[in-house]
Amino acid sequence: MFSTILTIAGFKTYEARNGFEALLIMDTRKLDLVTLDLGLPGMDGFAIQREIAANAFLRHIPVVVITGSEDDLSHLDVACILRKPVTAERLLTSVQECLAAGVPFSGV
Repeated sequence: MFSTILTIAGFKTYEARNGFEALLIMDTRKLDLVTLDLGLPGMDGFAIQREIAANAFLRHIPVVVITGSEDDLSHLDVACILRKPVTAERLLTSVQECLAAGVPFSGV
C-alpha cells in the first residue's frame, strides 16, 4: 500500500518482501529515503535499522519507521516514526519533509 501511494505521488519505489531483500536493495540501488516497517519477516526492522546505522554508505539515508507498536522508540536513530494506521497524507508529508530537510529529523 505504501509503495502504491508513493508511486502515485511520483516517487520511484522498490519493495522488499523481507529484511534480507531490503538490505540487498539498499546495497545495489541509490536511495534517497527508506520507509521501514519494523515487522518484516526473517530479519525485523530493528535489525535492518541497526545495519543501516552501522553502514557508512547507508547511514546518511533518512529512515521513516512505520509501526503498529505503541512502545517508546525514541532510541531509534531514524528520521520519523509513523504509528499505524498511517494515512496517505501523513506518509506523503513525512517523506516530503525528510527529503526537503536533506538530513534526518525527529518526529512522531
